[in-house]
Amino acid sequence: MLRIRGTTYHFRRIVPPALRSVLKQRELVKKNPWTGWSFENGPKTIRRGWSTQELQILMTGDWPRSSVPEITFNIITMIGAYSGLRLGEICHLRKEDLQTIDGIPRFVIQPHTDSGWSPNTDPEHGLFLFTPELIEAGLLELKDTTNGSYLIPAINTSKDGVRGTTFGRVFIVEKARLGLPAEIPFHSFRHSVSTQLRNVTADIREIWIDRLLGHEATHKSQGTSTYLSGITTANLRQTVEAISYPDDIFRKG
Repeated sequence: MLRIRGTTYHFRRIVPPALRSVLKQRELVKKNPWTGWSFENGPKTIRRGWSTQELQILMTGDWPRSSVPEITFNIITMIGAYSGLRLGEICHLRKEDLQTIDGIPRFVIQPHTDSGWSPNTDPEHGLFLFTPELIEAGLLELKDTTNGSYLIPAINTSKDGVRGTTFGRVFIVEKARLGLPAEIPFHSFRHSVSTQLRNVTADIREIWIDRLLGHEATHKSQGTSTYLSGITTANLRQTVEAISYPDDIFRKG
């Protein structure tokens, strides 16, 4: 029990574990009864990157889901695999977000104030240069061939204005149908990209990878922050072009 200003409180019932630790440190209680306890409801799934074999199974399997056209599935999955962009960032891409600057096509991941959507990526770092594979697959043509303001067609919007909710559910169901494990959700493409870039033989600096994935710099300092915002397009291009997969995994067009 804890007595404050004449009132007795039952320690176990009302004080959360984090606060109990503070009270113990200040010697306001004798001990924290929850020390050493774990409140996890079940085993935690550890995400990891996709293996080449798993990606091959995903991309070559039949796609029976009429709620998400196969072409939409191919586009979204390929962008995720070659960029590490989050599913929400991909599904909310608009035509205005596909820009060509100095002859180099890129996605600009930015908030859309009219719909209230905002990315998890810091707007200062929300830039992704196209890989040659995405250009070859016809991503640039989407700007001229799709209707409406969004870049990728046939994505349902939920009642709260979130695009991609249906795709996310269908992706999980299809992955399970193909016998692929829970450790590789769509978000695992970020792990795949990060792992690939850290293992390539090319001279790619970790800070360039952080910049590409929209992460904060691994070693935070004023100098690092200044350099992060000033990374050249050539460095980013070298980084993104190091992402590669076997030629036969992704269907062209």
